[in-house]
Amino acid sequence: MKFQTLNEIIKGRRSVFPPDYLDKEIPDKVILELLENANWAPTHKLTEPWRFKVVKDEAKKRLGNFLAEKYKSSTPRGQFLQKKYNKLQYNSAKSGAVILICFQRDPEEKIPEWEELASVAAAVQNLWLSCHAHGIGAYWSTPGVIKYMDEFAPLAKNEKCLGIFYMGYYKDVGKTSNRNPIQGKMEWISE
Repeated sequence: MKFQTLNEIIKGRRSVFPPDYLDKEIPDKVILELLENANWAPTHKLTEPWRFKVVKDEAKKRLGNFLAEKYKSSTPRGQFLQKKYNKLQYNSAKSGAVILICFQRDPEEKIPEWEELASVAAAVQNLWLSCHAHGIGAYWSTPGVIKYMDEFAPLAKNEKCLGIFYMGYYKDVGKTSNRNPIQGKMEWISE
Protein backbone atom coordinates (compact mmCIF):
# COMPACT_ATOMS: atom_id res chain seq x y z
CA MET A 1 0.00 0.00 0.00
CA LYS A 2 2.76 2.52 0.90
CA PHE A 3 4.72 1.73 -2.26
CA GLN A 4 1.66 2.24 -4.45
CA THR A 5 1.01 5.63 -2.83
CA LEU A 6 4.64 6.60 -3.33
CA ASN A 7 4.44 5.54 -7.00
CA GLU A 8 1.36 7.69 -7.50
CA ILE A 9 2.99 10.74 -5.90
CA ILE A 10 6.23 10.37 -7.87
CA LYS A 11 4.55 9.69 -11.20
CA GLY A 12 1.90 12.37 -10.64
CA ARG A 13 4.37 15.14 -9.88
CA ARG A 14 4.87 17.61 -12.69
CA SER A 15 5.63 21.25 -13.25
CA VAL A 16 2.57 23.41 -12.72
CA PHE A 17 3.09 26.98 -13.86
CA PRO A 18 1.81 30.20 -12.25
CA PRO A 19 -0.88 30.91 -14.89
CA ASP A 20 -2.64 27.77 -13.57
CA TYR A 21 -2.54 28.87 -9.91
CA LEU A 22 -5.68 29.86 -8.03
CA ASP A 23 -5.76 33.13 -6.12
CA LYS A 24 -5.11 31.46 -2.76
CA GLU A 25 -2.30 31.91 -0.27
CA ILE A 26 -0.48 28.87 1.08
CA PRO A 27 -0.68 28.80 4.91
CA ASP A 28 2.59 29.12 6.81
CA LYS A 29 1.85 25.80 8.57
CA VAL A 30 1.74 24.00 5.21
CA ILE A 31 4.93 25.70 3.99
CA LEU A 32 6.66 24.62 7.17
CA GLU A 33 5.53 21.00 6.60
CA LEU A 34 6.83 21.13 3.02
CA LEU A 35 10.20 22.51 4.11
CA GLU A 36 10.46 19.98 6.93
CA ASN A 37 10.24 17.23 4.30
CA ALA A 38 12.84 19.01 2.18
CA ASN A 39 15.11 19.04 5.21
CA TRP A 40 15.20 15.22 5.20
CA ALA A 41 17.05 14.99 1.89
CA PRO A 42 20.22 12.88 1.71
CA THR A 43 23.29 14.81 2.79
CA HIS A 44 26.82 13.40 2.76
CA LYS A 45 28.66 14.14 6.03
CA LEU A 46 25.50 15.99 7.16
CA THR A 47 26.52 19.26 5.54
CA GLU A 48 22.80 20.07 4.91
CA PRO A 49 23.66 22.71 2.27
CA TRP A 50 20.09 23.69 1.37
CA ARG A 51 18.73 27.06 2.41
CA PHE A 52 15.24 28.36 1.71
CA LYS A 53 13.93 31.90 1.76
CA VAL A 54 10.12 32.08 1.80
CA VAL A 55 8.58 35.03 -0.01
CA LYS A 56 4.93 35.81 0.75
CA ASP A 57 2.35 38.57 0.74
CA GLU A 58 3.54 41.95 -0.61
CA ALA A 59 7.13 40.67 -0.87
CA LYS A 60 6.01 38.50 -3.82
CA LYS A 61 5.24 41.64 -5.83
CA ARG A 62 8.52 43.21 -4.76
CA LEU A 63 10.33 40.05 -5.92
CA GLY A 64 8.57 40.13 -9.29
CA ASN A 65 9.40 43.80 -9.79
CA PHE A 66 13.02 43.21 -8.75
CA LEU A 67 13.44 40.29 -11.18
CA ALA A 68 11.81 42.17 -14.05
CA GLU A 69 13.82 45.36 -13.50
CA LYS A 70 17.07 43.42 -13.04
CA TYR A 71 16.35 41.56 -16.29
CA LYS A 72 15.70 44.88 -18.05
CA SER A 73 18.87 46.55 -16.75
CA SER A 74 21.15 43.57 -17.42
CA THR A 75 19.89 42.60 -20.88
CA PRO A 76 21.46 44.11 -24.00
CA ARG A 77 19.02 46.43 -25.75
CA GLY A 78 18.47 44.21 -28.81
CA GLN A 79 17.84 41.09 -26.69
CA PHE A 80 15.28 42.49 -24.25
CA LEU A 81 11.85 40.86 -24.49
CA GLN A 82 8.84 42.60 -22.97
CA LYS A 83 7.10 39.21 -22.71
CA LYS A 84 9.88 37.88 -20.45
CA TYR A 85 9.83 41.06 -18.36
CA ASN A 86 6.07 40.69 -17.84
CA LYS A 87 6.41 36.99 -16.99
CA LEU A 88 9.00 37.68 -14.29
CA GLN A 89 6.59 40.13 -12.64
CA TYR A 90 3.53 37.94 -13.07
CA ASN A 91 4.93 34.63 -11.80
CA SER A 92 5.75 35.97 -8.35
CA ALA A 93 2.51 37.91 -7.93
CA LYS A 94 0.35 34.98 -9.08
CA SER A 95 1.98 32.44 -6.74
CA GLY A 96 0.55 31.41 -3.38
CA ALA A 97 4.12 31.56 -2.08
CA VAL A 98 7.61 31.66 -3.56
CA ILE A 99 10.69 29.96 -2.19
CA LEU A 100 14.18 31.05 -3.12
CA ILE A 101 16.28 27.88 -3.38
CA CYS A 102 19.72 28.57 -2.02
CA PHE A 103 22.92 26.65 -1.53
CA GLN A 104 25.44 27.24 1.21
CA ARG A 105 28.75 25.53 0.61
CA ASP A 106 30.31 23.76 3.58
CA PRO A 107 33.08 26.15 4.71
CA GLU A 108 35.39 23.20 5.39
CA GLU A 109 34.70 21.77 1.91
CA LYS A 110 34.63 18.26 3.37
CA ILE A 111 33.01 16.88 0.25
CA PRO A 112 33.00 17.84 -3.45
CA GLU A 113 30.71 20.75 -4.32
CA TRP A 114 28.71 18.63 -6.77
CA GLU A 115 27.63 16.35 -3.90
CA GLU A 116 26.25 19.29 -1.99
CA LEU A 117 24.47 20.58 -5.10
CA ALA A 118 22.98 17.11 -5.52
CA SER A 119 21.75 17.30 -1.92
CA VAL A 120 20.03 20.62 -2.64
CA ALA A 121 18.37 19.08 -5.70
CA ALA A 122 17.22 16.12 -3.58
CA ALA A 123 15.77 18.56 -1.03
CA VAL A 124 13.89 20.31 -3.83
CA GLN A 125 12.56 16.96 -5.05
CA ASN A 126 11.29 16.25 -1.52
CA LEU A 127 9.70 19.71 -1.50
CA TRP A 128 8.13 19.15 -4.92
CA LEU A 129 6.74 15.72 -4.06
CA SER A 130 5.34 17.12 -0.81
CA CYS A 131 3.69 19.96 -2.74
CA HIS A 132 2.08 17.46 -5.08
CA ALA A 133 0.79 15.38 -2.15
CA HIS A 134 -0.77 18.59 -0.70
CA GLY A 135 -2.46 19.53 -3.99
CA ILE A 136 -0.03 22.39 -4.57
CA GLY A 137 1.48 22.96 -7.99
CA ALA A 138 5.09 24.02 -8.27
CA TYR A 139 7.71 25.09 -10.77
CA TRP A 140 11.50 25.47 -10.29
CA SER A 141 12.72 28.38 -12.40
CA THR A 142 16.36 29.32 -13.00
CA PRO A 143 16.39 32.70 -14.73
CA GLY A 144 19.77 34.28 -15.36
CA VAL A 145 18.95 37.14 -12.99
CA ILE A 146 19.18 34.86 -9.93
CA LYS A 147 22.87 35.75 -9.84
CA TYR A 148 21.72 39.13 -8.49
CA MET A 149 19.44 37.67 -5.83
CA ASP A 150 21.62 38.91 -2.97
CA GLU A 151 20.38 42.41 -3.87
CA PHE A 152 16.83 41.29 -3.02
CA ALA A 153 17.50 38.91 -0.12
CA PRO A 154 20.90 39.10 1.56
CA LEU A 155 22.84 35.86 1.26
CA ALA A 156 25.26 34.49 3.84
CA LYS A 157 28.92 33.90 3.16
CA ASN A 158 29.34 30.97 0.72
CA GLU A 159 25.62 31.09 -0.12
CA LYS A 160 24.14 31.50 -3.59
CA CYS A 161 20.69 31.30 -5.10
CA LEU A 162 20.06 28.31 -7.39
CA GLY A 163 16.53 29.10 -8.41
CA ILE A 164 13.04 30.29 -7.69
CA PHE A 165 10.37 27.79 -6.63
CA TYR A 166 6.92 29.10 -7.50
CA MET A 167 4.02 27.40 -5.71
CA GLY A 168 0.25 27.65 -5.82
CA TYR A 169 -2.95 25.75 -5.35
CA TYR A 170 -4.42 24.92 -8.73
CA LYS A 171 -7.39 23.36 -10.39
CA ASP A 172 -6.22 19.98 -11.63
CA VAL A 173 -7.06 19.68 -15.31
CA GLY A 174 -5.61 16.19 -15.65
CA LYS A 175 -2.32 17.13 -17.28
CA THR A 176 -0.02 14.16 -17.53
CA SER A 177 3.65 13.68 -18.20
CA ASN A 178 5.49 10.96 -20.07
CA ARG A 179 8.88 9.32 -19.78
CA ASN A 180 10.66 7.07 -22.21
CA PRO A 181 10.93 3.47 -20.94
CA ILE A 182 13.67 2.84 -18.39
CA GLN A 183 14.96 -0.12 -20.42
CA GLY A 184 16.65 2.26 -22.85
CA LYS A 185 18.49 3.99 -19.99
CA MET A 186 19.87 1.05 -18.05
CA GLU A 187 21.94 -2.06 -18.34
CA TRP A 188 22.45 -5.06 -16.09
CA ILE A 189 25.97 -5.96 -15.01
CA SER A 190 26.00 -9.32 -13.28
CA GLU A 191 29.45 -10.77 -13.92
